[in-house]
Amino acid sequence: MPRLAVDRLAAMLPADFTLGVATAAFQIEGAVDDDGRGPSGWDVFAELDGAIEDGASPAIAVDHYHRLEEDVALLGDLGVDSYRLSISWPRVQPEGRGPWNEKGWAFYDRLIDLLLHAGVSPMVTLYHWDTPLALERDGGWLSRATSERFADYAAEAGRRLGDRVPHWITLNEPVTVTLNGYALGLHAPGRKLFYRALPAVHHQLLAHGLATQALRGSGARGQVGITNLHAPVYPKSSRLLDKLHARVFDTLFNGIYADPVLLGRYPKLPWLGRGNFQPLRAVIRKGDLEVIHQPLDFYGLNYYYPVRIGAGTDPENELAGEIEALKELPFHLAEFPEFPRTGFGWPIAPGHIGVQLAELHRRYGDALPPIFVTENGASFPEPSSADEPIDDQERIDYLASHLESALLSVRPDGPASGVRLAGWFVWTLLDNFEWAAGYSQRFGLVHVDFDTLERTPKASFEWLRSLNQARRRQSAA
Repeated sequence: MPRLAVDRLAAMLPADFTLGVATAAFQIEGAVDDDGRGPSGWDVFAELDGAIEDGASPAIAVDHYHRLEEDVALLGDLGVDSYRLSISWPRVQPEGRGPWNEKGWAFYDRLIDLLLHAGVSPMVTLYHWDTPLALERDGGWLSRATSERFADYAAEAGRRLGDRVPHWITLNEPVTVTLNGYALGLHAPGRKLFYRALPAVHHQLLAHGLATQALRGSGARGQVGITNLHAPVYPKSSRLLDKLHARVFDTLFNGIYADPVLLGRYPKLPWLGRGNFQPLRAVIRKGDLEVIHQPLDFYGLNYYYPVRIGAGTDPENELAGEIEALKELPFHLAEFPEFPRTGFGWPIAPGHIGVQLAELHRRYGDALPPIFVTENGASFPEPSSADEPIDDQERIDYLASHLESALLSVRPDGPASGVRLAGWFVWTLLDNFEWAAGYSQRFGLVHVDFDTLERTPKASFEWLRSLNQARRRQSAA
């Protein structure tokens, strides 16, 4: 991106706007058997035949656990305001209940201290999908007990780290955990329950509410929020069935997560397939929604792409690919032929991040707290090794256009003018273990050779560093 364009984008940033990058513990740490860490549901899922592309293993990932100083030095060089990290629950509490692992807590103590020394503010996510295996075997998020154990863990995190963490996120993407993990079997724990997975929605949201109370009760000083993946949902055509199925998907993907958190109630269920939601209603107890509906300091939005829904199955749909579970649904993901795609096949539609921000404001109005875009990024094909920085101009264009669209949308004359946009985090710092895709998808600003683990900053790393520098230069002028 030319210098002039960087300066123009920097000039659009409010003075108190946060620029950051994000990672997740399971995707980068490795060291799955080191220093008392317990197994997670993802450890076991990754060993199943066919679960991970090319049979890739997360056992080493990018070895962040042993390369902590090197990776924090990269963050310092990048010059971001904030680093969104996650704590591995089984690293600090191997069984998800019972004794704490002091060596695990020591790792995060050291990480936070190193970040603060480097001038980078930590944003800590308590749960980014690595459920302790013992809890998973007892039902995982299908069990109310997991919510209660999560609150204990949150309280301990607040007591130990709360004096140094300015921002806490309770859960990352409960929608992905429910849909991919419990409904379709694409992620850990690999269950294919379809609508019978809906208790996982309520128990995750209950965990969020209990954890928010626990963090604040522990004396943690930081702000508290939750992060979810959201997408604007469109029908494939003007046909009534396409519209009805799009509404069902919008409820399953957006409404049943944000409405209880922000409004204290579940959304009105769509007429089509309403009886399928009975497993959700069956686990709601008196007082639960009051617990879930805690006052929040911010709301985290992970945004990647819009969604188009068509009625019926579509076995030729490239977006379903070889995923048989998707072909069993009464609707399908339709393509956006008008947009280019990322390496993952996701449509590149930067204008729709503004649409999503506007939709959140339309639905929640004054109940919507300030928003951090806590993830936004793209994968593109890149070589396995890099002797020099990779020129990932496609990623630069993706990031710049999405950030610009978000900023324009919240201006006084923008479609999301009522939204208080507090910051934007790039997914991700390092190429990593990308869940079921293994090491096939590279999202990082820093290239990682998965054989040697050598880190090589890409052109996008330099772009974000230049953006940070330009903003500070303009602020000082």
